[in-house]
Amino acid sequence: MRTYNYSEVQQNLSAILNTALTQDVVIKKRDGRKFKIVPVTEKTNQSPFEVSGVNTDISTKEIVDILKQSRARL
Repeated sequence: MRTYNYSEVQQNLSAILNTALTQDVVIKKRDGRKFKIVPVTEKTNQSPFEVSGVNTDISTKEIVDILKQSRARL
């Protein structure tokens, strides 16, 4: 984490924003309050539920059986 005071930010804003892409950046004001700079990522049109599959040696039937057994215990 890198901490900058307010006057450093005024002089080096572009460089500080670039630093925020790779590490936490905190700005400390004279009154002691601190603020963290967090980069905003662009939204994609991809659903958060769209994930890569995992290759396993287990069949769909085995997965269903395991789920049925675990639900039967409740």
